[in-house]
Amino acid sequence: MRHRKAGRNLGRDTSHRKAMLRNMVTSLFKHEQLETTDARAKELRIVAEKMISLAKRGDLHARRQALGYIRDKATTTKLFEDLKERYLDRQGGYIRTVKKGNRKGDGASISVIQLLPAEEAKKRGKKKGKPTVSKAKKKAKPKPPPESQKEDSQVTEGRKGKADSA
Repeated sequence: MRHRKAGRNLGRDTSHRKAMLRNMVTSLFKHEQLETTDARAKELRIVAEKMISLAKRGDLHARRQALGYIRDKATTTKLFEDLKERYLDRQGGYIRTVKKGNRKGDGASISVIQLLPAEEAKKRGKKKGKPTVSKAKKKAKPKPPPESQKEDSQVTEGRKGKADSA
């Protein structure tokens, strides 16, 4: 049975897996983009979003927790100063994963994992309500019915009158 065995082993023992994830999180925050396998990207997303949540908290304890995990002090400073401001109004979903294809050597599926830019962090959700009308449609006046339809309606009225009188 696999009770209480959440998470992926990624083919490594615990210490190797933790070290790999620490290095990947550090690289992700340093370069804001990383190319890796799908399984690693899914595990990395969990850890990276927790680090961003720590940065949003911003107190000394959160900074020390992040420094305990992230390998580079300059990267931690970048996280707590620059990236914190980018995601302050956002409640999760700081990372985008784009599937790229398969690796040539072993056929492993590759993904690009990247931090969302600031302008996309502000665009949230779909607009609700009526769809907006484009400027071209606003300027266009409604077309009157073609002349042939007007003539048809007059002809039918004329026929009714003849039928009533006869």
